[in-house]
Amino acid sequence: MTAPQTVAEIGELGLLQRLFKYCPAALVGDDAAVLDLPAGQRLVVTTDVLVQGVHFSDRTTGPGDVGWRSVAANLSDLAAMGAAPLGITVGLSLPPTTAISWVEDLYEAMATCLKSWGGVLLGGDLCRSPMISLAITALGSAPSRGIFYRSSAQPGEVILATGYHGLSRAGLALLLSADQHQAVAAGDRQRWVQAHQRPQPRLDVVSWLRRQGWGEGITAMDSSDGLANAVLQICAASGVGASLDADNLPLDPALVEWVGLEQAMDWCLYGGEDFELILCLPRTIAQALQAYLGPESALLGQITREPAVILQSSRQPRHPGIELSLSRGFQHF
Repeated sequence: MTAPQTVAEIGELGLLQRLFKYCPAALVGDDAAVLDLPAGQRLVVTTDVLVQGVHFSDRTTGPGDVGWRSVAANLSDLAAMGAAPLGITVGLSLPPTTAISWVEDLYEAMATCLKSWGGVLLGGDLCRSPMISLAITALGSAPSRGIFYRSSAQPGEVILATGYHGLSRAGLALLLSADQHQAVAAGDRQRWVQAHQRPQPRLDVVSWLRRQGWGEGITAMDSSDGLANAVLQICAASGVGASLDADNLPLDPALVEWVGLEQAMDWCLYGGEDFELILCLPRTIAQALQAYLGPESALLGQITREPAVILQSSRQPRHPGIELSLSRGFQHF
């Protein structure tokens, strides 16, 4: 069997020539890309870094999955700001022994994700490194008076989650332990692994809100670091608290059946990497959005004046509830 051709064998310029095909021809060849911003729009910029061994590994994600996830993570941040994607730049660090086919699969999936959700590959940079890492900057545009912030939540607003949470964590568990596959129906297994390897940024929610003429004053955050983290971050930024109903958490019934209610709730709140949106909305808008999204979405509770975030069961109103904390969520350090 012939060994795959490596980056070292064709060099930086040779690799660049292969990667140019993923960029619009008009943007290739200069030191920077030049973009036009539509009138009345503001530029929204986000950056995300993914490192081999921290965010991905060959055991759970192939190069195509790494490419898709890296783009989807950035587009999810744009969605949380109410922005439409314009494009991305990619800073790619590679060992010289990396197979060229690995890099091409990576870029093919990035291009496919952009084609699905909007935006183009604007360019980037290559660098030699002892391990693979990607630093992606995504650019988007949003109406000047229609940008979503974390800091605008108001007491009485309803908190909505756009989809099930805990599925990415379930998919990871299945990828790490093939022995568990037999206990899960094939359709559920495929959904959960897909949620981990190929998450879908919720730009569809932004588009729907714009079509309804809603956008100004909306509070949002993506749930890549967990549902609980998103609610806590919103409340901290807005100077408010929240009352969450444990009975309304966005749980997949199949996941509850597989791991039990307690584990499913933990993955829902703290599992992370679900890339859904958590929004704070007036009740009428929240109810309309939930009707559009369907049963996977959930009205979690509401914003309160008291600063604590309390998880309580509506079926047990006399129970004091549990105060959620950022210490349970994912943190790099």
